[in-house]
Amino acid sequence: MEYRRLGRSGLQVSALSFGAWVTIGQQVDESAAEQCMAAAFEAGVNFFDNAEVYADGRAEIVMGRVLRKMGWKRSDLVLSTKIFWGGKGPNDTGLSRKHIIEGVDAALGRLGVDYVDLVFCHRPDLHTPIEETVRAMDHVVRQGKAFYWGTSEWSAAQIMEAWAIARREHLEPPVMEQPQYNMLHRERVEAEYLPLYESIGLGTTIWSPLASGLLTGKYNDGCPEGTRASLPGYEWLRERLVGPAAEASIAKVRALAPLAEELKCSLAQLAIAWCLANPHVSSVITGASRPSQVTENMAALDLSARLTPEVMARIDEILGNRPDAPTDWRA
Repeated sequence: MEYRRLGRSGLQVSALSFGAWVTIGQQVDESAAEQCMAAAFEAGVNFFDNAEVYADGRAEIVMGRVLRKMGWKRSDLVLSTKIFWGGKGPNDTGLSRKHIIEGVDAALGRLGVDYVDLVFCHRPDLHTPIEETVRAMDHVVRQGKAFYWGTSEWSAAQIMEAWAIARREHLEPPVMEQPQYNMLHRERVEAEYLPLYESIGLGTTIWSPLASGLLTGKYNDGCPEGTRASLPGYEWLRERLVGPAAEASIAKVRALAPLAEELKCSLAQLAIAWCLANPHVSSVITGASRPSQVTENMAALDLSARLTPEVMARIDEILGNRPDAPTDWRA
């Protein structure tokens, strides 16, 4: 396993991490979650990602049970949660001081730990002043309930505003962002955030490296049973993966298949390795519903070293969606 600094912080996270979204507490039972987490840990994964909204809190409960059962040393782990959607009450959502502090306490209770290493603002809250959110996150960190705080799917302008407020008021600033990043979704990580990597040392723990499974090729001929897109409540995701709206993306996936065959890897491994090739990515969050998927995902680490500039150029040509960035990070 490779370990990377989380931005400019001193924290080291595994380049490949394990996330709970959709699978834990919803798509797989506790036994399968245990097997997947064990396989990830044995491969060197130290970062396990979660959120209060995943499976309405059940994902944190299951992950916490597995962690206690496995008996792993707490200091060997980097655990995270994300706060925004905590329930149906008027103060159970958003980034108010009340919900952040109460939401973090509730997440710690479900996980069964005294602290998380990372806590994210799961989305920007347009109804709460950013200064209120920054002060609440500073309080959480100073109380020892989290070591670092960051954002997820915030704009560069919102991140910079939070960072500037923190510096002005001598508060803990945001350290990391958790954005979607994959071959089909590139603009924010490669262009919008580019100035932030140098100016404030922003780290990134990226999600959906497989574009919710689209980049594995599993949706090339429709929606198979047992996939996350077939789950009740995920109709919005199914629309993005099958049917007319997905045709252009599926065509790109099909065009990538010969290159994956040439490299003797799966499409999933190629997609994950491509994300790893970006030096501004601190960790790629992977998911799995069975241990064999974990093993396959981990093999992407070795593949990333074989993605030469020539191979990356071929991928760009196939994708045809390279964003215009002020600086080429591959130069």
